[in-house]
Parts: sequence; C-alpha cells; structure tokens
Amino acid sequence: MRSANPVPPPLWDARCKACWFSLALLALVAASFWSLDLQWAAFFSLEALRSMARFGAEFWPPETSEAFLRKLLPAAWETLAMSLLGTLLAALAGLLLALPASRGGAARGLARGVLNALRSVPELVWAALLIILAGLGPLAGTLALAAHTAGVLGRLYADALENAPAAPAATLRAQGAGAAQAFAYATLPALLPQLLSYTLYRWENNIRAAAVLGVVGAGGLGQLLAFHMGLFHMGKTASILLAMLALVALVDGASLALRRRLTL
Repeated sequence: MRSANPVPPPLWDARCKACWFSLALLALVAASFWSLDLQWAAFFSLEALRSMARFGAEFWPPETSEAFLRKLLPAAWETLAMSLLGTLLAALAGLLLALPASRGGAARGLARGVLNALRSVPELVWAALLIILAGLGPLAGTLALAAHTAGVLGRLYADALENAPAAPAATLRAQGAGAAQAFAYATLPALLPQLLSYTLYRWENNIRAAAVLGVVGAGGLGQLLAFHMGLFHMGKTASILLAMLALVALVDGASLALRRRLTL
C-alpha cells in the first residue's frame, strides 16, 4: 500500500527530475554568459556614463507646442486603435483556430501548425511583409498585430479548451443538444473569464508593440518617433516617449480593472 505522504527523493537523486532540470538550466545560463562577449566594464565605465548623461540631457525640455501636440494626439489615438482592433481580430481568429487545435485528428496538427507559424514571426517582420500588400500606414500595423497575436491567443485558447471540464457539455449532449449548442452554453461560459483575461493581457502587450511598429512605417506613435529621432529632434522625441508611457499606463490600468471585475 502506497504511503499517503511519500518521502521526497534525496537531493540530486536520479528520481529528482526537478533537481536535474535546475542544474541543467544553471549550466545553460553559465554557458550563455561565457559564450557572449558582454563588455560589462565598458558599459559601466565613467566615460560611458558621462556620454549617456549628455545624451539624456538633450531630451529636456519636451516639446509642448500646440502645433506639435496636434500631430502627437492623433498619432497616439492611432496607436491605441491599432492595438485594440488588432487584438479583436486576433481573438476572433485565435478562437476559430483553437477549436480544431484542441481536438484530435488531422485538423489538430494542421491548426497547431498554423498557430505556430503565426506566432513564430515577430510583429515587426509581419509589418514589413504586410506593408508590401497594404502600403504604409496603420492597416499594415493592425494586420501585423492581428497575425502574431492570433498565434499566441489561439495556443492559449486551445490549451484552455483542452483542460475544460467535459461534464457540463456531456450533460447537454446527452439531453439532445448539438455540439455547437453544448459549446456555446456549457464550455464557453465556463472558460469566458479565462479567455478574456488572456485577451486583455495580450492587449497590454499589443499597445507596446503598436508603438514600435510605426518604426517600419506602420503608422502611429512609432512612425512619428522614427521620423523625429532620425532628425535628432530630441525634445519632440521626448514628448513622443512620454505619450507612449502614458498610453501604456492607461491601457494597463484599464486592463487591470477589467480583469479584477472578471474575478469578482
């Protein structure tokens, strides 16, 4: 008869898989430090710190002229809209792909492969590719966010569907409900808070990504940042960075409030 409180294996015992995994991880970290030419001495040198201080001083004061703010505020709204619409499209596409990805058969492998391909390509690369099709502007950025995020959310949704309790849906099926009805009335309501939490978290990430996508011409604050930083307009660059920080803080706060309401 097996003991109710089994004794854990001794440290570094062959059965202690967590111990050996931790040792392998530490060895990998040590190998990473050894293989990379990290110039820590130059990074923390007095000359480097002075150069960084001089560069940072050029950002002050930020540009606050009315003419510049008239360009900054629409760009901030464009970035917010890109992140919101891209996340919405990604959630819809991710859910459609998650349904076959959470089941067996050939459809599972195909859907998982599509999800892997979507999230393996970074947003910047998607934007550079989609600019060829959609041209410069927010459309390419929105589609780039949607493509990458669909791969991420689809994988998270699929894992959640796989781990969902089967009893409620089975009960409805036994009473004559179809598969779509069982999913809509039993599985989806139980998983909805978790799925929404995943979606809101990705929205937080996408607001940061949308602010960067403009560097390759995908619109928003990033495009404004690339333009003025390239011309060494450091005061205007500082204002754009502050707008990015304010936008991220706003979205993070709204997302946190929504997630808390979901858990009540």
